[in-house]
Amino acid sequence: MEYLQIGTTAAIAFIITVISTPLLIPVLKRIKAGQSIREDGPKTHMVKSGTPTMGGVAIVGAVLITSLTAGGINTDMLIIAIAFLSFAILGFLDDFVKISLKRNLGLTAKQKLILQILIAVGLAFYQSRVSVYGTTVFIPIINKFVDFGIWYVPFIAFVVVAMVNSVNLTDGLDGLASGVTLIVALFLAIAGTMYGFTTASVFCAAMAGACFGFLMFNRYPAKVFMGDTGSLALGGGIAAAAIMMNIELVIPIAGGVYVAEALSVIVQVVSYKTRKKRVLKMAPLHHHFELSGWKETKVVAVFWIVTFILCSISLLII
Repeated sequence: MEYLQIGTTAAIAFIITVISTPLLIPVLKRIKAGQSIREDGPKTHMVKSGTPTMGGVAIVGAVLITSLTAGGINTDMLIIAIAFLSFAILGFLDDFVKISLKRNLGLTAKQKLILQILIAVGLAFYQSRVSVYGTTVFIPIINKFVDFGIWYVPFIAFVVVAMVNSVNLTDGLDGLASGVTLIVALFLAIAGTMYGFTTASVFCAAMAGACFGFLMFNRYPAKVFMGDTGSLALGGGIAAAAIMMNIELVIPIAGGVYVAEALSVIVQVVSYKTRKKRVLKMAPLHHHFELSGWKETKVVAVFWIVTFILCSISLLII
């Protein structure tokens, strides 16, 4: 019955997204919410300029409606939903600035980081107070719980901020972030069901279904982009659910693609600032493969497959 609930929840979120997204696209076109393409990005992406963005609104709506009705309203669900919605609002503000000023950069990095930290600290503080695990963290592979004590809140806050920004960096190719997150969210839904975290499991099932529905319009060639509204919300949702299940350190394994994307940017920046040399043709990592001759669809497919393998490994680890 629990797996049936997961399947039903995902299906409902899928249907809501499939219905709402085509209704949202004309609205985004009407308000001229078109994507601004970074000038230093791959030249092949310039044809995507003007494609409607902020499609993440459909994902956010579907996830909240489905999870709050299918999973019921309890404290844990409200906390996950609030974290998810808070990051969605932050992403919406970022998208709004980009659209209003017709540029690829929205809020400043400092503004986004401060707001992200505030949301993350709130989530970490809540979990440290109400979780039966207290301030302990599950360490995968060695299968042990370690008490982080006073370092728990800053550590969890770091995990949340890192995940949110990693998903955001992954959102650079048609169907990449939505497809990868679909697989990771499905993994979390299954993991949550296995260990009795029903609330987080239902929320993740809703995210998986919404991502699948959005993928119908976001796959190559994309008719709409999720924007920061979607990517920040999904990153926050993934992090919040994993924290509720106390498997936050499994996410870097299951979401290895997110980690690789973030690390590629860090390595590229550090290398250029210290040696004036680039390690990759372009960062994030997906652009490096594009400039190496891979078609966009191939990069996306390979990253999906890698994520599926990593999530399968993660299920064995936990």
